[in-house]
Amino acid sequence: MDITHYMQALGQGARQASRQMAAASTAAKNDALNAIATRIRSRAEELLAANARDLDQARADGLEPALLDRLTLTAKGIESMATGLEQIAALPDPVGEISDVKRRPSGIQVGHMRVPLGVVGIIYEARPNVTADAAGLCIKSGNAAILRGGKEALHCNQAIAACVREGLEHAGLPAAGVQVVETTDRAAVGALITMPEFVDVIVPRGGKGLIARISQEARVPVIKHLDGNCHVYLDDAADIQKALPIVENSKTQRYGTCNTAESLLVARARANELLPQVGALLAAKGVELRCCPESLEILAAGNIPEELIRMADESDWREEYLAPIIAIRVVAGLDEAIDHINRYSSQHTEAIVTENHSHAMRFLREVDSSSVMVNASTRFADGFEYGLGAEIGISTDKIHARGPVGLEGLTSQKWIVFGNGEVRR
Repeated sequence: MDITHYMQALGQGARQASRQMAAASTAAKNDALNAIATRIRSRAEELLAANARDLDQARADGLEPALLDRLTLTAKGIESMATGLEQIAALPDPVGEISDVKRRPSGIQVGHMRVPLGVVGIIYEARPNVTADAAGLCIKSGNAAILRGGKEALHCNQAIAACVREGLEHAGLPAAGVQVVETTDRAAVGALITMPEFVDVIVPRGGKGLIARISQEARVPVIKHLDGNCHVYLDDAADIQKALPIVENSKTQRYGTCNTAESLLVARARANELLPQVGALLAAKGVELRCCPESLEILAAGNIPEELIRMADESDWREEYLAPIIAIRVVAGLDEAIDHINRYSSQHTEAIVTENHSHAMRFLREVDSSSVMVNASTRFADGFEYGLGAEIGISTDKIHARGPVGLEGLTSQKWIVFGNGEVRR
């Protein structure tokens, strides 16, 4: 296969389809989304079989546990994909929305209209659900999409792609509105990110190495986050009944996701009370505790197995483990917690546990991350949980989109003017 020729053909098809997708009615887009959901449900066994083939090959290739977890598709996951598409269909259509219309002294009215970005290229590893989520969000936002999944999910991605293609055709929309790259050749990625004549934005979802490469080599704007070093801070006004389940859920619900907590900060005034309970809870789940000297002294006095406690070094404060490991540090209080987070975090998601309203509001204002939470698990940093239906990815950038990127993040705005014969004088 001539990769350059193949990718240019996909790009040409997507550019042409993007005009039809942008002009599509809300009813047609919703019809497509519901048709795709129906096909995903009816072909659940086929999707599971395709995923099993991918998993067998991934294990043979020695794929890391965190990536195997992301790759695994279950009956519940298939139902979640279908439900997510239906929820996207039920969301308001942002395309064509007019806002901020104001009359100027000249008599003209000036406002904004929300419009699709055009052609969105999505590059992702594992996670076959991304194929359905990304397709759904791009369809509803009036964009065409080129999806390039990882080789480890090839069979499952192609099975989902068939459902998407048939759903588009059922609704009278172009099949090229969503195209899934069929080759695993890495050159396809290089071609996709250097076709500004066909692609308007790239969204990478995967490991830090993949995203760093795309950020460096792309000739197309990129919506991205590099990693997820997320923090939970237990304030001196923390409620222990809230703190324990929040830390446990933030760290242990799933280890391989970008919104999993990787660092725990505890106010010194409460460290002797909170740390032994938190440490025992995490150790019971096999989580390794990498501690500052102060937290190490407190935790070593308990009944935590020695093999689960070790001294942290400077690199631990920046690490995204994607594993049952957490960095723990005792801080003087809120000021030091905010300073630590703003210095070491990846600006993804941070949470404070506190009953002090002024502390909570300072944390919200001063922590410079894309999602900041009060008394809630970091695992809520997700497009589905935020009511976006699904997410195309998470952005830690500050221009255009930040945090989970849903329908609005896949659109832009243009100025519109209503006149009645006015001319400039």
